[in-house]
Amino acid sequence: MRLFIKIGVLILMVSCKQSDETKKLNIVENDQPKTKEQQDSIIKEHLENGAWKMGLYSREWQNEIDKGLAKDSTIAYLWQQKAMPLFKQGKYEVGMMYLDKAVKFDKNNEWQEYRAFMKCIFSKTYKEAIIDFEACKRKKGNSYVMDHSYNFYIALSKIQLNEFSDAEKLLEETINQELIKHGAEWIHYLDLFYLGISRYEQGKYEEAIDAFDRTIQKYPGFAEALYYKGSSLHKMEKKEEAKKIMDEAIKYGKQGNSIKEDNSIYERYPYQIRWNLWD
Repeated sequence: MRLFIKIGVLILMVSCKQSDETKKLNIVENDQPKTKEQQDSIIKEHLENGAWKMGLYSREWQNEIDKGLAKDSTIAYLWQQKAMPLFKQGKYEVGMMYLDKAVKFDKNNEWQEYRAFMKCIFSKTYKEAIIDFEACKRKKGNSYVMDHSYNFYIALSKIQLNEFSDAEKLLEETINQELIKHGAEWIHYLDLFYLGISRYEQGKYEEAIDAFDRTIQKYPGFAEALYYKGSSLHKMEKKEEAKKIMDEAIKYGKQGNSIKEDNSIYERYPYQIRWNLWD
């Protein structure tokens, strides 16, 4: 009997917490969505003609979306748009709370892959990112989000968890699949760069240099690839050659030839060097 009472109290505490979260926003959660036409009208009024006309980081942006959610709390897109600017401000915990709502109410399995990306690149919760990406793979196969495959981000997460051998295998698989399906031109320079990093961290310096050279062929003057190639050469006791490559890396890095991803203006990618701090 005592066990049932404790469980009941725990459930009540959780439900109260959920109510408090949405109560602050004047949003009443429900699981009975309006029709698609009604939801489209709410999105148009409070997003297209509302929040999108406000500053991205403004209170007005958030207030307009809250008005829409107060009419229908099951519109996943509104929750995602509420979360997005918070991540760009580094407010990961708050942003993730709203992004979880987007995933909860998502009918098209669209926002789980987005959440996985945000966990990998923004909040840097790599184990959680892998769980989300693996779930997405079970639904869609090795699909793409933000210009890269799910396996790319899983490999990136594994690099950050020091699971370099697993990352290397995933990246080799990704590169080979692109080569077979679309040809060498489709292989992304970051696939090759992080393949090089996974080998570099395992002490496979010659193989790492091969990957970095292929990266530089696709992105001439890519400072990070030059830097880690130089570091590989230095570890191989080729110090004069290493110094020459390192000097090139610093020169190109200070010119801005770093990782060029849309979200790299908000977040530093793994193994990206802060060249503006280089002395």
